[in-house]
Amino acid sequence: MPQEFDLPHNSSISVTPHSSEPSVAGTSEVLEEIVEQIASGLYSLASMLVGEGSDSERLVEAAIANAEISICHDPQEAVQSSRRALSAAALELLAGRDPGSLAAPEGLAPASICIDDDDLAAAGISSDELKSMIAGPDRDRVRKWLASLPVWMRTVFALRAVAGFTAVETAGLLKAHGGPPAVSWSPEATREVFRQGLCSLASQLLHASAER
Repeated sequence: MPQEFDLPHNSSISVTPHSSEPSVAGTSEVLEEIVEQIASGLYSLASMLVGEGSDSERLVEAAIANAEISICHDPQEAVQSSRRALSAAALELLAGRDPGSLAAPEGLAPASICIDDDDLAAAGISSDELKSMIAGPDRDRVRKWLASLPVWMRTVFALRAVAGFTAVETAGLLKAHGGPPAVSWSPEATREVFRQGLCSLASQLLHASAER
């Protein structure tokens, strides 16, 4: 389940105040709010990519420690920057575990499946709803479904659905950090893999509804 993390002592986070004489207390409070916002979703993303446990905790702590945050900028930029740093490190970890696990599937062609668009909403669920499912009562079901997916499909799904990266960004991350077997990923391949993952998720949700 999501963890709480203390800011590491060697953190490189920087704070840029709005004025030349900032309130120390006010600056500290704003910084804590920004860090909390960044950390809130990172563990779920990490655990989807590399599994729950110490590896995910280390990835989150490193992503927070290496983030440069300015309170005069949009915190969402820091959130996405931290997600990118965590995702890159997670891909390198996965590639180290099994060099071929992130290879783009060969001969991938558009399939006739139940979802036409490569958008999470096409599966009838929002990003916030998915995050609630991962941490809520259906957590075990969703985790079991994720575990049933090939590593490359689970990775693409997490990067697109949870981290919020585009098909182009996802392909770029895989090519840059997934090791030599991942260099053939293209935006078109990530779109198709994500569509297939969405269709699998939609099917899973239908089964869950039928059982209630």
